[in-house]
Amino acid sequence: MLGRRFISFFRKSPSSQFPSSSERLVEENKGRKWGRRLVSGALISVTGGIALSALDDLAIFYACSSKALEKASTNEAVINAIGEPIVRGPWYNASLAVTHKRHSVSCTFPVSGPQGTGVFQLRAVRDKDDKWLTFFRPRDWEILIMEALLHVPANEGKDQTFRVSITDKLVPPACKPCMDCKPEGSSVAENKLAS
Repeated sequence: MLGRRFISFFRKSPSSQFPSSSERLVEENKGRKWGRRLVSGALISVTGGIALSALDDLAIFYACSSKALEKASTNEAVINAIGEPIVRGPWYNASLAVTHKRHSVSCTFPVSGPQGTGVFQLRAVRDKDDKWLTFFRPRDWEILIMEALLHVPANEGKDQTFRVSITDKLVPPACKPCMDCKPEGSSVAENKLAS
């Protein structure tokens, strides 16, 4: 009888006493599967956000640089220096600084023409438009300040480098002294200065 019990002890499957290694693996895999899904989803979300931001920056670069090329093509100093047509350089050689709400931008990008090369530097703003759908539409930028640093190689003699301001000539309004609103105590200061 003791022999039967001893044999029956070994005949019992270990799964009845303890969970098998395959059952433990299945439970561990279920936990890992959810962890992997969460990590994958987070990585896809972060990558998608970075890609959308990069595409938006690229659209801003092309809109601003196109506006700058339009302005430069009407400037005689730029045309005389590097010639026409003025061609925008590659986007990966440009620098772009955009504010948090994407309402102003500072951009520097290379250009070239038949007679020379250069770098355009500009600062531009756009009207406040906070609608979500404006992300997909091109924006109209207004260039505030624009300069061109132009390099013209010479066959004989020295190469020439020019700095040209391409900003529209803004005339400030005439300054008029204000006589109506003198601050209190100004007469006391004037009396002390007079004496």
